[in-house]
Amino acid sequence: MKEKTIKIEEMFLSPYACKSVDTVGRLKDEPPCPMRTPFQRDRDRIIHCKAFRRLKNKTQVFFSPEDDHYRTRLTHTLAVVQIARSIARALSLNEDLTEAIALGHDLGHTPFGHSGERILNKLNPNGFLHNKQSVRVVDYLEEDGKGLNLTREVVDGILNHKKGWQPKTLEGMVVNYADRIAYINHDIDDAIKGGFILASDLPKSAVKLLGDTSSKRINSMILAIFKESDGKNFVKMAEEEEFATETLRNFLFDRVYNDITFKVQESKAERMLTALYGYFYENTDKLPEFYLKELINTDKDTVLCDYISGMSDGYAVKVFTDLFIPDKWEIT
Repeated sequence: MKEKTIKIEEMFLSPYACKSVDTVGRLKDEPPCPMRTPFQRDRDRIIHCKAFRRLKNKTQVFFSPEDDHYRTRLTHTLAVVQIARSIARALSLNEDLTEAIALGHDLGHTPFGHSGERILNKLNPNGFLHNKQSVRVVDYLEEDGKGLNLTREVVDGILNHKKGWQPKTLEGMVVNYADRIAYINHDIDDAIKGGFILASDLPKSAVKLLGDTSSKRINSMILAIFKESDGKNFVKMAEEEEFATETLRNFLFDRVYNDITFKVQESKAERMLTALYGYFYENTDKLPEFYLKELINTDKDTVLCDYISGMSDGYAVKVFTDLFIPDKWEIT
């Protein structure tokens, strides 16, 4: 089966695609899988890891929403996978590599979304970025400190999925775009559903060019990447559509992400995560066993970020409650 996939890649993929046989390999050598290519193997390892499962209980934009239909970090990741694979297929790039990068791109994300990331970045003297933490998850934290031992192409794509960062493969560039396309459109949907904005509030020039629904806009953005990049050694969106996409992104920052309602919730998250950080900084003996062992060779701030960033929203609230909220007393 693996040999069949390799032949298909050689026959049908773009000369600029990263083929399975061209991987630079893993940090630690290991016997190849008889059935799966290296990138297919990476995809499976990510899907089965603990950090991936925790994404279902991590905030995308809305903190602890009561409605089941708001996006979480997991549903965001699945949207990125779908969009990235559509682009990769259109450009005849390696879908397996693209999928693995997309699945792993947010494994290091904090509880409470980008608010949690900003808070940990403020608390840690060394700084904190979720994309770098995602690499730390796959290279070290998963499998009780052994890591997932992914191919370097997948790790590079995970590291460089942020806007303005530069992946080494076209597949990584695809995920970079797919991440932006996904969150812009589903955050618009969730913001409309939450009553923060109306559809009529969206910038009219962007809506006119890209479409008046998320599905139309996603199609327009993907098509603009295909028309600009097909048969070329780069991945880029056509200039007019790129400008419209950035217009929508800027609108979200102005009207949604910086809304007073979110800022109030972020201040609550900041007090909570700051209290947890401070408590465990002074009481490292209370850390779970894995992180106690990590302290032997790793600085305290990094270990605290490893622990806190790995928490789901609910687990962070539980730990905070256990540490700082008095238990109820029952008189019998």
